[in-house]
Amino acid sequence: MDPSVDTSFLPDKDKEDEEKRLREQLRIEWVAKQEILKQEPMEVVFSYWDGAGHRRSLTMRKGHTIQNFLQKCLDVLRSEFNELRVATVDQLMYVKEDMIIPQHYSFYDLIVTKARGKTGPLFEFDVHEDVRLVHDAKREKSESHAGKVVLRSWYERNKHIFPSSRWEPYDAGKKYDTPKDKHDPTA
Repeated sequence: MDPSVDTSFLPDKDKEDEEKRLREQLRIEWVAKQEILKQEPMEVVFSYWDGAGHRRSLTMRKGHTIQNFLQKCLDVLRSEFNELRVATVDQLMYVKEDMIIPQHYSFYDLIVTKARGKTGPLFEFDVHEDVRLVHDAKREKSESHAGKVVLRSWYERNKHIFPSSRWEPYDAGKKYDTPKDKHDPTA
């Protein structure tokens, strides 16, 4: 045997064990950082939609699910709207950028995946201005529309009428095109 031959590429039990320990340590650190991110508060602007918008704002944690958000919305809106007094969270829907977001998704899921809907990003929840007021509809703005909190029964009665006729269930696997700027030669 020649001791000068490079054997670093060969399997080595000690190196493999050290690599496994390092991977596990990094995984634990990453999970801990993600948990910290999920606890960060964020403002969510929404409109209770009954044919007209009633804009409100709530502070939620990024790790909360849409179901948690809808429950908090229900608690806030119940005193103002008679139709919500007997409603449960299962009877509500959250619609963002013309997408009906399933209740099991968390805000964190939408933020991390940079999810997109038909008309803009699903991961931006603070609304500064109405995007539709921009003169060039093909130019994307960083702001997004306020999400809509809707009674499922209202949606079923009105799904043939604009705007609910545009709404469809969110599919994480489907890609929606980003608006292109017609004046941008690279588009």
